[in-house]
Amino acid sequence: MVSGKKEDSFFPRKLKMGMVGGGRDAFIGAVHRRAAMLEGNVELVAGAFSSTPEKSKASGRDLLLADDRIYGSYEEMVARENKLPLGERIDFVSIVTPNHMHYPVAKAFIEAGFNVACDKPMVHTVAQAEELVRLVKAHDVVFAVTYNYTGYPMVKQARYLVETGALGKIQKVIVEYPQGWLLDRVEQTGSKQAAWRTDPSRSGASGCIGDIGSHCENLVSYVTGLKLDSICADLTAFAPGRPLDDDGNILLRFQGGAKGILTASQICPGQENSLKLRVWGTKAGLEWFQEDPNYLHVLSNVAPQQIYKRGNGYDCAAAAANSRIPSGHPEGFIEGFANVYRNFCDTIRCKLMGTEPTDIMLDFPHVEDGARGVYFINKAVESSASTVKWLPAAY
Repeated sequence: MVSGKKEDSFFPRKLKMGMVGGGRDAFIGAVHRRAAMLEGNVELVAGAFSSTPEKSKASGRDLLLADDRIYGSYEEMVARENKLPLGERIDFVSIVTPNHMHYPVAKAFIEAGFNVACDKPMVHTVAQAEELVRLVKAHDVVFAVTYNYTGYPMVKQARYLVETGALGKIQKVIVEYPQGWLLDRVEQTGSKQAAWRTDPSRSGASGCIGDIGSHCENLVSYVTGLKLDSICADLTAFAPGRPLDDDGNILLRFQGGAKGILTASQICPGQENSLKLRVWGTKAGLEWFQEDPNYLHVLSNVAPQQIYKRGNGYDCAAAAANSRIPSGHPEGFIEGFANVYRNFCDTIRCKLMGTEPTDIMLDFPHVEDGARGVYFINKAVESSASTVKWLPAAY
């Protein structure tokens, strides 16, 4: 197991990153690598990049890694990295495989004492999620789930406005995420990304809701702080013969009385990544649109519309801390991921140095957020298949 000893003789230094998945032809792995290293204080040193040793070796060489740090499997990677001295072994692993591999890989690295960043959804089943929550606590590791939209500065500003009562008591939430890329069965025409996302053995119990509906659930929870009470879901596979849903509509009831609607779809022609959140309280409402992420709109019945802009002096502390360049220069997808990684890595540094992380450092999705998302996905599938209108959805 990795020692928890303070490493005064090695720090400060770049954190050493490992990766499982994300090899040749992968999309999200490159995004994670660029985001994690955007600050300049993380370096990729090791990885098991593919399900085959040959492809993993080729992918690692593409990334200019030393041959002895390119592994044929995640099992080999855990065993050999664990034998390296502190300061040479990886400080954390980023898991960017298809969903079905998240659980075994995360479990192996946690049990060896390594910190973990895992793509969403965290795992397939509620039992797996509960096991990871238990293991993270037992082995005292830092665990992040890369719900990247929580990294946007104006999402943090929206959260601050809710927390400080600017909207009053929240009564209504609508979150939507339409895409169009799965309108046709592109999984049958060579699309690697579509193939695993529409395969139950690799994607899990849900397609669309697991892929992008999970982002919707997480965004609502992060901004509003509301906890789900019950849901009523209607999931559909519109593409003929597709085994998993490509469209979902879910009614939400929250503890405390607020109501909501979550709709996610991947069969909407012309839509790209049109994630939008709207929240209304007893005083005011807010709107945030992922494709125009640097602006947050606040509306009320008694005052003109306000537009908050990223990178200005009026931003809350969390929004300011997660803005990288002056206002008027767009920040977006990569930077949102980078903010999740920066806070995660700052928390790891504090652990290595024996200091306490700040609230801003701890502002990233944790293992409990991942577990809640897994519970939501599985409850949505259960609700859609049920003749019962409402099912409990509290984790």
